[in-house]
Amino acid sequence: MNNKTPTPEELQKDLQEFVNQKYGGTVQLGNVAAGAQAPAPDATEDVPSPKKTFDLKFDLKPKEVKQYLDRYVIRQDDAKKALAIAVCDHYNHVRECHENPDAAEADYSKQNIVMLGPTGVGKTYLIRHIAKLIGVPFVKADATRFSETGYVGANVDDLIRELVTQADDNLELAQYGIVYLDEADKIATPPNIIGRDVSGRGVQIGLLKLMEETEVDLRSGHDVASQMRAAMEFQRRGKVEKEVINTRHILFIISGAFTGLEKSIKKRMHQSRIGFNANVVSQTEDAGHYFQHVTPKDFIDYGFEPEFIGRLPVHVVCSELEVEDLFHILKHSEGSIIRQYENAFQAYGITVLFADSGLHRIAEKAIEQKTGARALMTVCEKALRDYKFELPSTGVQEFVVTASVIDEPQMELQRIIGDTGYNRHLVMQEQLRRYEARFHAEHQLQIRFDDDATALLCERAIANEHTVSQVCDALLESYQHGLNLIKQNTGQSTFTFPKAVVENPDIVLEEWIRESYTKKR
Repeated sequence: MNNKTPTPEELQKDLQEFVNQKYGGTVQLGNVAAGAQAPAPDATEDVPSPKKTFDLKFDLKPKEVKQYLDRYVIRQDDAKKALAIAVCDHYNHVRECHENPDAAEADYSKQNIVMLGPTGVGKTYLIRHIAKLIGVPFVKADATRFSETGYVGANVDDLIRELVTQADDNLELAQYGIVYLDEADKIATPPNIIGRDVSGRGVQIGLLKLMEETEVDLRSGHDVASQMRAAMEFQRRGKVEKEVINTRHILFIISGAFTGLEKSIKKRMHQSRIGFNANVVSQTEDAGHYFQHVTPKDFIDYGFEPEFIGRLPVHVVCSELEVEDLFHILKHSEGSIIRQYENAFQAYGITVLFADSGLHRIAEKAIEQKTGARALMTVCEKALRDYKFELPSTGVQEFVVTASVIDEPQMELQRIIGDTGYNRHLVMQEQLRRYEARFHAEHQLQIRFDDDATALLCERAIANEHTVSQVCDALLESYQHGLNLIKQNTGQSTFTFPKAVVENPDIVLEEWIRESYTKKR
């Protein structure tokens, strides 16, 4: 038997031959041995490289966390509050342990979280932004990716190794990270199922160890590259330094739609209300209503191990989104996908304006797909794909996404390209609607030009080669003071401007003010 230790070149050659036999020469390995061609061992080689450090500074309050999340995720107020409290409790404890090691010995139940709610309601988005706010690494994975052994699918320990990667190999920062496991309902193993596949109970047990506290070896036994690095290190130093990360302070969050769980909760609630004084359970309540009453026993009946669900004490419910919620996401969320489309068209020098009518129609079409906010991009892409293809090669510099663009994209595209006057008037009308919205935001007065006034105002802007805002500013120079006076006299704060306002603004305003004094008496 040859006990000679192979050189890095020999290891490289043997590994490449193995890969060539398996994949037919289609995969080429990098020079993994190159890094091992170091100078002869000397005293400096046994000196470990300095470890990166991280100073955790967490001083957020639950309200501050929620206010931050409100900028990106619409509704889900109860979920945001629960998450904000759990996250603040967790990281306040982590900070205390970081500053005072003796605090780690105190009894503390980690605030691991289980999130329930249909797809596309913002579960992942919430957690991603929490991690961004705190400044810790974030790893998201689907539960279906894992197996009990790691030979079929990935091993749950890989989640921790990915945290280290996300933290740029800063072990101290990684140990404060967040692990988010989606589709966790897929690893439930109901008792009526005969036999259990490798993605069920074993994965729960593997996660249980991580959620509680354990040390994870950063070198995976199934990772050829890490084993090669270990071999190189052993050859150079005669020993292998074991690198581990402790999961004590890592926050674990699992989520899923948990389809069917509401039936178990509903049945339990109904049974508890049997009797003459029982309240009748509504047959029309959605799953979100019943999820609010979920208990650990419901999860156990669904197919989770008692020990596993016991390590997830915080239950957060996200409700299903409605049309107005999707509209609000598009119009007001800082993460709205319309920003992506604005940037995409702006790259070609084209300004795209999304009218409220267009946003409402996008929301209405998206709600039909039953995938929450994820459907918004599907609807937009289907309607605007040809606009991205055609408009950069035309002279069109701006256009408006109206309800007609979403309903009849091809027909509207041809009109926008072929009829300059039609497109110009649409753009000006939308600019006028936005001027009205700004006026309301600045002065708390709701104004609206009627159709005739809108048409005349646009004609004037075209004739004078002015923007809509310039025409409106000159037209309504005295209106802020005058309308506020009317508001003081009568309480009226909403005003519709007829064509006469554009033709004779001062005369109309003076007449309105006189009438307000008459009503005041």
